[in-house]
Amino acid sequence: MQKNTLRELYVEELRDIYDAEKQLIKALPKMAEAASSEELRSGFEEHLEQTKGHAQRLEQIFGALGEKPTGKKCKGMQGLVSEGSEVIDEDFDDDVKDAALISAAQRVEHYEIAAYGTVRTYASILDQQDAVSLLEKTLEEEKETDQKLTELAENINTEAASSGSGSTSEAPEANRKAKAARR
Repeated sequence: MQKNTLRELYVEELRDIYDAEKQLIKALPKMAEAASSEELRSGFEEHLEQTKGHAQRLEQIFGALGEKPTGKKCKGMQGLVSEGSEVIDEDFDDDVKDAALISAAQRVEHYEIAAYGTVRTYASILDQQDAVSLLEKTLEEEKETDQKLTELAENINTEAASSGSGSTSEAPEANRKAKAARR
């Protein structure tokens, strides 16, 4: 079906980001479990709760528009989640895996920042002020999450840089055993 109005495009984009949030709600627990850094794990768990709130805000916007939040698969997020799953399955040292998880998570955040910025602009042009407020709140939370990930990366990436120096091939196995013992 051809989209002829900005409102139709706006609803379509909202459906896309809603599906993206739903995909993240499923992916974030796996990322948290894969993290060896307690601070990173906690950050993923905190963002999971925030993401559930983002989905609820979108549901509010759909309700105000008299629209259903279904019918669109976010292929962009599907690809980003798939890449994150590949990171989880890789056989990295703990610090290196955490660095890779942060990289994957920041790609997701940047995607969401772009998407929320776009729909917020559409909402503003369409004079949907309640939606603008909700979308702006989510956009700011996504930016804050990205900043937290950057701060975590500064420490974790430094640790990852020294990971493996002077280590033996037994180190990854020892890391896996230590991680399993923490669970």
